[in-house]
Amino acid sequence: MMKPQNFILFFVILHLFAGAGSSPTKAAGGHWRVLHHNIGVSATHMQLLNNNRVVLFDGAHYGPSNLTMGAGNCRRHRRNNKVDCTAHSAEYDVATNTIRPLIIDTADDGVWCSSAAVTSDGRTFVRFVQSDGDGNGVEAKVRTYKPCSVSNSDSDCFGEVMDVVLAARRGHPRFYATNHVRPSGRHIIIGPGRGSLFAYEFFPKTQSVSSTKLPISSNNNNNNLYPFVFLNTDGNIFIFNNNRAILFDFVNNKVVKIYPEIPGRGDSTTYYTSAVLLPLKNLKSNVGVEEEVLICGGAPKGSYSQALKGNFIRASNTCARIKITDQKPQWVIETMPQARVMADMTLLPNGDVLIINGAEAGTAGRNLGRKPVFQPVIYRPNSKDGEGSRFKLQNPSSIPRMYLSTAILLRDGRVLVGGSNPNMKYSFSSEVAFPTELRLEAFSPWYLDEEFSNLRPTIIYPPNDTKLGYREKLTVRFTVIGNGGGGGPIAKDSVSVTMVSPSYTTNSFSMNHRELVLEPERVTQIVQNVYEVEVTTPAFRNLAPPGFYLLFVLHQEIPSEGITVMIG
Repeated sequence: MMKPQNFILFFVILHLFAGAGSSPTKAAGGHWRVLHHNIGVSATHMQLLNNNRVVLFDGAHYGPSNLTMGAGNCRRHRRNNKVDCTAHSAEYDVATNTIRPLIIDTADDGVWCSSAAVTSDGRTFVRFVQSDGDGNGVEAKVRTYKPCSVSNSDSDCFGEVMDVVLAARRGHPRFYATNHVRPSGRHIIIGPGRGSLFAYEFFPKTQSVSSTKLPISSNNNNNNLYPFVFLNTDGNIFIFNNNRAILFDFVNNKVVKIYPEIPGRGDSTTYYTSAVLLPLKNLKSNVGVEEEVLICGGAPKGSYSQALKGNFIRASNTCARIKITDQKPQWVIETMPQARVMADMTLLPNGDVLIINGAEAGTAGRNLGRKPVFQPVIYRPNSKDGEGSRFKLQNPSSIPRMYLSTAILLRDGRVLVGGSNPNMKYSFSSEVAFPTELRLEAFSPWYLDEEFSNLRPTIIYPPNDTKLGYREKLTVRFTVIGNGGGGGPIAKDSVSVTMVSPSYTTNSFSMNHRELVLEPERVTQIVQNVYEVEVTTPAFRNLAPPGFYLLFVLHQEIPSEGITVMIG
């Protein structure tokens, strides 16, 4: 059992009486803030690391970016033999709100259309494992990166590069693939990208590569892009591609279950929709845990070919929800307030789902979307008021986020939003429908409004980077100013704890995004405004794959700032 240590008095007082500080204009449906008007690269891929920094990846084939690298760090492109001295990857420091270039030594597109995952290797840092997605040869490589702190903005602390030959050399390129962390902590890479069978393989290589054509492959191989992959409680994986889903035993190369098709969707592809695994509950054992997948939006069948002709068909306005652990699972269809294609879906610390970015018409691809959707939607999966009440429109942004936009959850509860580049290269001309977007902004959900500051918890124990085991008692100590700001008692029955795994987000899918709800077993007041909540960590690796998570305390659905914990 983990026990809190003695605390220095002034540290507690600091948290009790510190002012809320300056904040943006309060709004009932959340608020927006532009963090940078020009970060230099278009954030096509994003991942939060355990050092509270975010890596942003773009494509080198776009041509020179607006972010210059230091002297001697130029590259020559193999395709056009041109020299490029600009960065196509960057690191965003959340705490200081600063950007620095990252140097990835590749002569081609590099990390564009890649997949990735974060995992623990048992030391004090987290590795970032990313499989290339260039589509022109380098999709046969894996690169690993080690987060670090540097003072020189031109330095690259992601120096470790592993050029590992994957199955691409045998005709199965990992282009638009999906990575997922297995219960062992190792990775499975699923999906062929274009022009190959729907195959999978492992990293590190502990088993032979499978070239099995799974029963979710499209007849048109171009549609086998970024499949939705979620680890099930039994250790198998749920894979959704196009309009088909299976439960797959990757150890024995066996399909365990074939799920029904989503009603009324035709052959819409994964590439146009977005999905999340809804928060998991009752995690003290591996028995009776329900897993539900939510898939929202998308483009009707034929949208791609019509968009090429200049006819932009209205996107889908429905979400489909299924309990993948049921013996006879069926899809439940719900209607969103807006039609949306190319959306991003992000799990919030309180269990809600944020649906953000995208367009009302057209489809994914270069300049094939129209009518940007500026208003996010919050989906409340546990609403008791009926299915129609689960969607809540939020305040709009002023920035269109179209093809290749991204959104990820930050430790402080905000959602970082970036990207959007439907053009083949960087284009800022008013002659294109949607210029390349270099602005970075943050959306603050309603729970960060100033009026809730007196209800917001602050975790004071355990510290960041605490290591956790499975089925372990965990005590979290926190402060709450209290009702009215005068130190009134909190509502103990409204305290809970969640763990969220940060995602690698690109092309409308957040890989390895997972939320675990830890039910409180004891909530105790220590002194005025200081409380403890005791929970039990998830029982098995199938529920929480090894790696780092953000841990939050919630009071009346208001989350604290998250701390980083490592499980496994």
